[in-house]
This record gives sequence, C-alpha cells and structure tokens, in this order.
Amino acid sequence: MYPDEFDYREAESVDHAVELLEAHAGEEVELLAGGHSLLPAMKTGLSSPDVLVDIGSVDELRGVSVDGDTLSVGASTSYSEFLDSDAAHEHAPTMTAAVAEVGDRQVRNRGTVGGNLAHADPASDLPGAALASDATLVLQGPDGTRRVSAEEFFFGMYATDVGPSELVTAVEFPSASGAIGAYEKKPSPSSGYAMVGVAVLLDVDGGGVVQSARVGANGVVGQGVSLSSVADAIEGDRLDDDAAEHAASRATEDVDEAMAMDDLQASGEFRLQLLEVYTERALRSAVAAAAAPAAD
Repeated sequence: MYPDEFDYREAESVDHAVELLEAHAGEEVELLAGGHSLLPAMKTGLSSPDVLVDIGSVDELRGVSVDGDTLSVGASTSYSEFLDSDAAHEHAPTMTAAVAEVGDRQVRNRGTVGGNLAHADPASDLPGAALASDATLVLQGPDGTRRVSAEEFFFGMYATDVGPSELVTAVEFPSASGAIGAYEKKPSPSSGYAMVGVAVLLDVDGGGVVQSARVGANGVVGQGVSLSSVADAIEGDRLDDDAAEHAASRATEDVDEAMAMDDLQASGEFRLQLLEVYTERALRSAVAAAAAPAAD
C-alpha cells in the first residue's frame, strides 16, 4: 500500500526542527527518525500526516554519554548503537535488556530509542523498562527545554506529554551501576511485539538481600505501568525463586483490570494471567543474574 501525499521537510538541527513544527502548527505533522513505527502506519492508512519533519540527520540527537551519575541517550540513537555502548550496559541494565528484545537486527539498526518511547505503542518493549529505570524524557520546544519523568510521560495508547511543537531530544537514566536488570516478554507470534513484557531493576547487597526494586510492565493496558506492589513485596527479601514467586503474585494489584487490553492477540483476562507469569520470569532472570559469577 502507498501512503497519502505529504510535504517533506528536513531539519538541520533541533532548533530548526522546532521551527518547522511551529511553522506547520495546525497541520498534522509527524517526526521521522528511524521510521519503523511511522512508515508502516502511513502505508496502512493508520497515520496520514500533512507534513513529515525528518530529524534523522541531526547529529546532536545521537549518542550515549555519562555525566556524573546520569546516563544520557540521544533520542535518535539507534537500538544497535545503544547496545554497542558499554556505558549503557553498566548504567542502564534494565533498558539494555529490553532493547535487546526489540525486533530483529535490521529493526535495531534503524529504529531509535527516543522514537520508540515517543510513539508510545503499548505493545513496544521500552515503556516498562523506562519506568523501571526511572527514566526522564528531555523535551525541547518553543519555550525551551523541559524534563518529564517516565511516570508522567505516558498518557495512554500512543499518547504522551509531548506538545505539538516539541520533540524528545534525549532520555536520561540515573546510574544503576552494580544493579541487576532483566526483561521478559511474551512475544506476539505474528509481530514479535510484547503481548506482555515485564522489566525489573534490583539493587542487591552482598548478602543477597534486595535493597531497592523497581518494576514496570508494557502490553497490559494502554500505556506502560509501574508495578510498585511487586517492588514493595520483594524489597527486604533475599533474592531467590521463592521471593520471586511471592512478589509476582501481586503483579495485578497496580493494574485496573477493567482497562486490560482485549484484542485479537489476547483477552484482557489472559493478559492479566500473563502479567503474573512474566513478572515471575523477570524476577527469576534477576535471580539467575545475581547468582552468575562476575565476568573477569
């Protein structure tokens, strides 16, 4: 299928991208980075923008860097570039675990971290990991730069706090160096997207006791959701399979069961069952990671 006609504009910088968004205020405008979400939607008619603003060649939107205790990832950084970064693995272990499960190599070579989060597909792999990682989205618009926590960023299915003349420029993560990250999902057999995905970030002391925990999920309702009851249940416990099973039994406590997604892939009831199962799997993956010998 072919998309409807549209005007094409190429941004030379972030400021130029904001200018282009402002210049086309009132029209249907989409930002093009990796294109792996937008272009299929345009071809199927689900999206029909009047204007495409291409930000793919804006260098300031790419790269991974560490400043003090913060890992910063440019919004147009590809999944592969993110996974190739040692700093990303050290400081954002949960996010790297989730990114590694995105698509296939071709998708990871072109798709972008910021684009994934800005698109806010409830079945994508990164919203839950962003929540578990306590990420902050950096936005730039006509009024300057602002930062929005992942907890406040997602409004619902394909809906975020990004304003009409704003774009995501970076994603920031407080350093989780030394913590354990894991992500487990039930992939759709047709698309590979997550029917349910669960991300965990655990800080475990030398005795194997969980000092702090963050857990996020995607694919269950229309947006990523934090599973604070699971985190509360495992904090203070020794990290083992029994603790994982007990904490996972509380997985649905933070989800409005009436809002569970019901579609051709799975019923809402089945998704809630999957949520408990994959929460336990993610926690068990963390147990295995904690027990693994340290690399030389």
